[in-house]
Amino acid sequence: MSFKEVYITKTAHFLPNEPVSNEEMEEYLGLINDKPSKSRRIVLRNNGIKRRFYAIGKDGKPTHTNAQMTALAIRKLFDNDPAGLKTLDLISCGTSSPDQMMPSHAVMVHGWLPETNAVEVVSPSGVCCAGMHAFKYAWMAVRSGEASLAVSTGSERLSRSLRSDAFEEEAHKLSALSDNPYISFEKEFLRWMLSDGAAAFLLSARKNDNGLNLRVEWLEGVSYANRMEPCMYMASDKLADGTLKSYMDYSPEEVVEQSILSIKQDVKLLSEYIVKLGGIKLKALFEEKGLQSSDIDFFLPHMSSEFFRNKIAEELELNGIGIPAEKWFTNLDSLGNVGAGSIYLMIDELFNSGKLQKGQKILLLVPESSRFSYMYALLTVC
Repeated sequence: MSFKEVYITKTAHFLPNEPVSNEEMEEYLGLINDKPSKSRRIVLRNNGIKRRFYAIGKDGKPTHTNAQMTALAIRKLFDNDPAGLKTLDLISCGTSSPDQMMPSHAVMVHGWLPETNAVEVVSPSGVCCAGMHAFKYAWMAVRSGEASLAVSTGSERLSRSLRSDAFEEEAHKLSALSDNPYISFEKEFLRWMLSDGAAAFLLSARKNDNGLNLRVEWLEGVSYANRMEPCMYMASDKLADGTLKSYMDYSPEEVVEQSILSIKQDVKLLSEYIVKLGGIKLKALFEEKGLQSSDIDFFLPHMSSEFFRNKIAEELELNGIGIPAEKWFTNLDSLGNVGAGSIYLMIDELFNSGKLQKGQKILLLVPESSRFSYMYALLTVC
């Protein structure tokens, strides 16, 4: 069986509402127990994020669903042309924050695109790697000839779950028990990291003759869940032995009182392993693919925080694959951490920046701290 070359022929994004500055964050997310956060400035100083986007208003009411934002990004790929939308064979959508547990995220996105035909849809679950898994599925479908024209997306809408009312019951309970009404850092940490938005790729075996294309050379992934306990989790809580207890195994009262549905991160575990484990497979890929650092023109690492920039650079050097700082491209400071959508938003910005020239190579690195998974890809501008 012969495989086809696959190209990203167009990219698009949708970011909800106006950008939110660091100073405005609590106007949107609210105060917990009517008190300003103690950790906000510390986290923001380390993560380097200066603005982000929320699909909610200051009153906490939603302005867009995740599926709506994703559909709007897909529409931009086709300039909202119904005839173009009808040419799609596959819609592959990755997110860690679907609007509901059932139906799946991708079928809800499809529901917002009534102009399309009845087509295959797929909804990879996970966290930051979910967008890359969606990308890989679409790439494989086009490469094998199963689809002629596919869309893959990455998106998030977590702002509503970061609102103070999601933690109020726990904060009130803590206040009644002690003089410390603040929720744990593992729960509050991510309130100052995450952003909403969506972006999409159009994948085809035929190059776009009127502009640049990104040929997908390879997509590779790895999980270390066989040796690592959960680090980031939601709708569950971590027990002393490192296992997770599902929200389904708590009483309704416990779910509310302990903010079980909130997203949480084991910061110590994150700091110790996320960079180190990510370097193992990347070093192996450089050796396996015969890559040299000098081959890379743009390095796009998905980082949850600028805190990790120097750590990643040091790990690359340690593994003999150092990439000069001038080749790095990120937009964390201006868009925030959009989880599964971040790598899409980076590629979208770079693709439309005017910086790309034919023949250049773009290396992607997407880590996922939930239980330490990683995705890597190499693209060639053509």
